[in-house]
Amino acid sequence: MSSAPLRSEPRILFITPEVFPLCKTGGLGDVSAALPAALRVMRMDVRLLIPGYPQVMQGLKPKRKVAEFNMLPQFPSATLRSAKLSVNTSTSIPVFIIDCPELYQREGGPYQDPAGQDWPDNARRFGLLCKIAAILASDASPLTWRPHLAHCNDWQSGLAPAYLHFHQGHKAASIMTIHNLAFQGNFPPENVVQLGLPSASFGIHGLEYYNNMSFLKGGIYYADHITTVSPNYAKEIQSEPLGFGMQGLLAARQHHISGIVNGIDENEWNPASDPYIARNYSSTSLSAKKVNKQVLQKEMGLTTDSAIPLFATIGRITHQKGYDLLLQVASQLVEIPAQLIILGSGDKTLESKLIALAKSYPGKISVRIGYSESMSHKIEAGADCFLMPSRFEPCGLNQMYSQRYGTPPLVHATGGLLDTVIDCTPSTLKDKSASGFLFDQMTANDFFLAIKQAVAAYRVPRTWQNLQQNGMNKDFSWRTSATAYRKLYLSLSALSSSKI
Repeated sequence: MSSAPLRSEPRILFITPEVFPLCKTGGLGDVSAALPAALRVMRMDVRLLIPGYPQVMQGLKPKRKVAEFNMLPQFPSATLRSAKLSVNTSTSIPVFIIDCPELYQREGGPYQDPAGQDWPDNARRFGLLCKIAAILASDASPLTWRPHLAHCNDWQSGLAPAYLHFHQGHKAASIMTIHNLAFQGNFPPENVVQLGLPSASFGIHGLEYYNNMSFLKGGIYYADHITTVSPNYAKEIQSEPLGFGMQGLLAARQHHISGIVNGIDENEWNPASDPYIARNYSSTSLSAKKVNKQVLQKEMGLTTDSAIPLFATIGRITHQKGYDLLLQVASQLVEIPAQLIILGSGDKTLESKLIALAKSYPGKISVRIGYSESMSHKIEAGADCFLMPSRFEPCGLNQMYSQRYGTPPLVHATGGLLDTVIDCTPSTLKDKSASGFLFDQMTANDFFLAIKQAVAAYRVPRTWQNLQQNGMNKDFSWRTSATAYRKLYLSLSALSSSKI
């Protein structure tokens, strides 16, 4: 088990709608496990609060009842239970679970029914999460454990700072982390009163957002501090187009916004020990990477050729991720000559076009619709260059996986991609910081010019090896992120009311 937290460290209630491996729809699930675990290793007292979905209730045992909430007029009765989530053999995270069958015990996902439609009572479902979070982070808590800070994540926990703001007694300070501003939790205005918030909170200086009430705006407006998952994304969301209508508020709060890049699981993503790949390797044994390329080419139905550059991409097949741009340059890419592998799912129209593209270029382009954890690892290990032409990317993970695997990423200069990939230039090669390729304008021409630059570098073995080793030697661990969060927690803990 991890070491006991130090008494002098601030206590943190980490509020999240999902956590890996119990329930995960995206990167937030990974962050909600990895960041608290890294903080626990640093001996910080961090505890999770999460809704009691079926997979949570089944996955966490035993569960001890610690409180009852049957006097909240806007919500059904709920029981607060505690358990521990084992992250690895040495670290576990204490978890508070909101056991409310009426709101959470359903088939489907955390946010949608089995048909993929949003649950019609999501405002109430996540309103309860926020309300109980605010109670636990104040002197109204039935528990002896009281946090100094309530760390909220994405819109589902965005009302917690609002509830805390209107609480008259002692309370914790609050942090609102924006993982993706595009998801805002907007609902009809009658939800304000229905969720037990004062009608006065529904205004431009409060929860109102284009005549609706917004969970995320509530978090941004009322939290003591705001973080995003990369420094560059923190700047981008303060103006159009990436502000998604909230740029004015975010710009007004710019002195209370920090950008902290997510980390990656260095044990899970480690080419030296990865069980999924054909041959393990490190920055000092890169020749073994060629074996993985050969195996990948064969498995994906491509011509086996060690000399031809192999590009790859993994992810949601959407307009945001730039797959329309990839379709525009694919025919030019194979004429270089080069090969292309695509793994993912998403927009059905884009999927169909990619499948047709692969049929037009047999042995040169391979498309696999769906997701496979093992294949993701094989692609990172076997590809030469990883493509991420995202229109916006709050943080991104694959560009960090790629660098760790000696697969230089080629990315659009946006969000966390710009923060984590250093463009390959004569000066960055000289100072050994170069780790990939950037293109500035979201056009097919700029994208293809960067691809040609990557191919030119690939054809100079010494240059390419230096690029690979630079990326593999970078520190993308959660230790770095956790250290930054600890520093922020310490600076904000003074805002917490005494005698919480």
